[in-house]
Amino acid sequence: KKIHKNQKDLLYCQDNGNVLHSMDLTLSLFSLSRRRDNDLYQFIEKIFYHPLFKSIMISTITLNAIFLAIETDYKARYESHFFLEVSDLIILAIYSAEFLMNLYLDPINYWKDGYKQYDFAVLLIAYLPYTIDRSNPKMHHVATVLKGFQAFRVLKLIYYSPGMTVTLAKTMKNVINVLVLLFLLIFIFAILGHGLYRDPENGDPQNWGTLAAAFFTLFSLVTVDGWTDLQEELDNKQIVTSRTFTIVFILLGFFVFFNMFIGVVIMEIQVKQYEQKLKTERKAALLAKKQAILKRQQEELKELLLQQKSTEYQTFDELVEDFKKTLLHSDPVILEEFCASLPFIDLYLTSLDRQDATVYKHVCYTCSRSLSQFK
Repeated sequence: KKIHKNQKDLLYCQDNGNVLHSMDLTLSLFSLSRRRDNDLYQFIEKIFYHPLFKSIMISTITLNAIFLAIETDYKARYESHFFLEVSDLIILAIYSAEFLMNLYLDPINYWKDGYKQYDFAVLLIAYLPYTIDRSNPKMHHVATVLKGFQAFRVLKLIYYSPGMTVTLAKTMKNVINVLVLLFLLIFIFAILGHGLYRDPENGDPQNWGTLAAAFFTLFSLVTVDGWTDLQEELDNKQIVTSRTFTIVFILLGFFVFFNMFIGVVIMEIQVKQYEQKLKTERKAALLAKKQAILKRQQEELKELLLQQKSTEYQTFDELVEDFKKTLLHSDPVILEEFCASLPFIDLYLTSLDRQDATVYKHVCYTCSRSLSQFK
């Protein structure tokens, strides 16, 4: 592999020249961090991750849900129109501030998070009603529809509930599998019911005449809501197989798959609670173990102190001083892996310089004396 460099990016290429990876994003992040005001960043980060800010957001989401429920009543909406409009603007301002803070803290990864993308889309929809002329009767209906989409803002509560987020993420996979099986069951019985009971003369075309009507009828049977009325329509046509068809589908759809769906959700919640309980017990056991170790160390330290007080002993400094007294200047010293202070090194180098000067003078004296004798 070859590495190509230039002033802007660093590209990792294969031998045939295909680009594998680009460092433009890394360099842009580095330049962005250099231009960022660190004091402002730390201030916003401190506010955003403070528990009080989390409590404010949860309270805001709860109030938003309450106000949306109040707006469904015509009389309450008419009498409290000004209050509801002002409260909606305040809540929208809080959501916007939270969005800007989150975007400022992590501008790149913000758009990679699916939940945050959903949050931005809901926030954008919340601003759309204020761009529509409500005095126009044709646009008033559009504004009302967009107002209804604001109910999705309540789902922000999931983001501020970590336990709910983890439980939902773990549950969705199993729930989707059960829903797929339930859909296949409804599809099979819808085709079967459409073929058996679609005849206008001897069947029930209102509930089984089309595939869509058959799907809706079977959904009512799954929830066991008004299934007796549906069965009565078939009994009036004196269809022999209708009761067997209805009983088999209710047994499979309601008692098996529908209860399986509920059981999966309950099981995941219980598993999450059990894991949390185990985690708490492990933390308690680890804390007790640490306390026992500290207690044992304290007891051993007390025993050592008592032993030192009861017998004659020397401190480390005293042992070093005694060792220094046994050293002689003529003793050889191995300097391998030897650590000394800077003053010692300075004196040692000075001594070496003087030693070299002495040797040089001695050599010069010897040479001059030899020359004089030779002459």
